[in-house]
Amino acid sequence: MDSLDRLDCKLLDIMQNDFPLSPRPYLDLAERLNIGETEVLERIRRMKKDGVIRRTGAILDSRRMGYYSTLCACKVEAERIDEVAGVINARKGVTHNYVRDHRYNVWFTLTVSSYEEAMTTIYDIEKSTGVKVLSMPTLKPYKIKVSLNMGDSHED
Repeated sequence: MDSLDRLDCKLLDIMQNDFPLSPRPYLDLAERLNIGETEVLERIRRMKKDGVIRRTGAILDSRRMGYYSTLCACKVEAERIDEVAGVINARKGVTHNYVRDHRYNVWFTLTVSSYEEAMTTIYDIEKSTGVKVLSMPTLKPYKIKVSLNMGDSHED
């Protein structure tokens, strides 16, 4: 990965904290940064390719929208992780899936329309993989906004 220059950092700051909600958000970003829209898109494409940006999108409060969400964990043999992750990832409503250094080594979030749909999905995953899924729904949310301050410490 190439290093980020000052303009990349400014772009990332705006994208995290003040992304324009307009018909042409990338043009709006370009105007704020005094560069062309094509350059904004090229910078974003490069940062996605380099893994700096994983996704661009809204963060919605699924509970307030009437959805059921749960954090799930599984104990999966190392040689089966890719197989089991593939089964999990194929399910509607799986939003994140990670391997962790823990005895419960595969973790994923499931957000669907109801508790019943979540339990059906979990049952289907268990039946398809032979792996028990531990479901841990939120009891009380403590949300912390994650915004990485890119600051002015990066040189051009």
